[in-house]
Amino acid sequence: MTAKPPLLPVVDARALIVSRLAALGSETVALNAALGRVLAADMAAKVSHPPANVSAMDGYAVRFEDASTAPVTLHLVGESAAGHPWPGELKSGKALRIFTGAHVPNGADAIVIQEDTTHGTGEVTINAAAMRGRHIRPMGLDFRTGDVVLKAPRRLSARDIGLLAAMNHATVPVRRKPRVGVISTGDEIVMPGADVGPNQLVSANGPGLCAFVAAHGGDAIHLGIAPDDTSALRQMMETAGDVDLLLTSGGVSVGDHDLVKRVLGDMGLDLAFHRIAMRPGKPLLFGAVRAAKGTTAVMGLPGNPVSAMICAILFLGPALDALQGLPGVLPATMPARLVGAVKANDNREDYLRSSLGRAADGMLTVTPYPVQDSAMVAALANAEALLVRAPFAPAAQEGELVDVLLLDPPHP
Repeated sequence: MTAKPPLLPVVDARALIVSRLAALGSETVALNAALGRVLAADMAAKVSHPPANVSAMDGYAVRFEDASTAPVTLHLVGESAAGHPWPGELKSGKALRIFTGAHVPNGADAIVIQEDTTHGTGEVTINAAAMRGRHIRPMGLDFRTGDVVLKAPRRLSARDIGLLAAMNHATVPVRRKPRVGVISTGDEIVMPGADVGPNQLVSANGPGLCAFVAAHGGDAIHLGIAPDDTSALRQMMETAGDVDLLLTSGGVSVGDHDLVKRVLGDMGLDLAFHRIAMRPGKPLLFGAVRAAKGTTAVMGLPGNPVSAMICAILFLGPALDALQGLPGVLPATMPARLVGAVKANDNREDYLRSSLGRAADGMLTVTPYPVQDSAMVAALANAEALLVRAPFAPAAQEGELVDVLLLDPPHP
């Protein structure tokens, strides 16, 4: 009997996946379509911000030498408002009414806020001594023309979009969205909304994985449900089209009806790995198959919905990141104080669905669910975190610090 290869650690599996995926090409999109896309090139400012010395407060622009002691009365020569600068140069003994965001005139080097003044007819009395440069935002305080302000790669947030707009960019170079063909497998699986027979299950993986792909910057093409038939499965895979990643769920274990690896082998599978030292999700496959354009990466996820989604979090997310030019790192964990106790772990890294809370001292707390069955999709949807248990971790008692991976917060 041929010995099975050892189970691959989670960290090594992630590294193998990322090492075999190259960043896709770039395209230029309108700024209002760039949210969530990955920046493909460094971005330099086309303008300075602010474009001139501007006032940070409502008040009066003065020459420091005229108002270094107070009180002092100065002659008013006009006003400067945002978008409507005063055109002259401020002379000795003069002051200018100025508003927030307005250009500071040549000659002025201080702003006195209006609360520290007394306004008269054609004049203003400065009641608090001015300080040179106070309340003035100098030209280019934020950035100057030509400064590289955003560096690639970077997934663009709403804050980044605002920054690019301030830099005067109307279009942005971004990585192309990965195209992912999604196939669910199994004679027992039907699409949501169908009449469900006594021996059938509604497909959670297809819609869920398509949503995961979209949430991580990809375009998902739901190819449908493949029956437990090698010819039908191969036909569906071969008609996936020009995809960057072929994603299957189900059929990757070692049972008689687990056909994915067999069909992929017939298609020239270059297998990177097949089994992971984790729970849930041990039977996970990654490799590449021959395609018209060269090769196509393929990832086979387990069929149990919880296993499939947790494997997506750990491996599909980094894979999509790598295709978009990002490092493709594992999701970060953070410490939390354990509520209850957990038993010692075996040789597989364990991911326990859990809820979060706060102790009286503000410390994050984590409570693992009492039942961790890998088919319980409601428990995963309502979970706020995964409690990560390293291989061979000893038993942990109430109050101990443990590592948690934060999930999206549940719906109220």
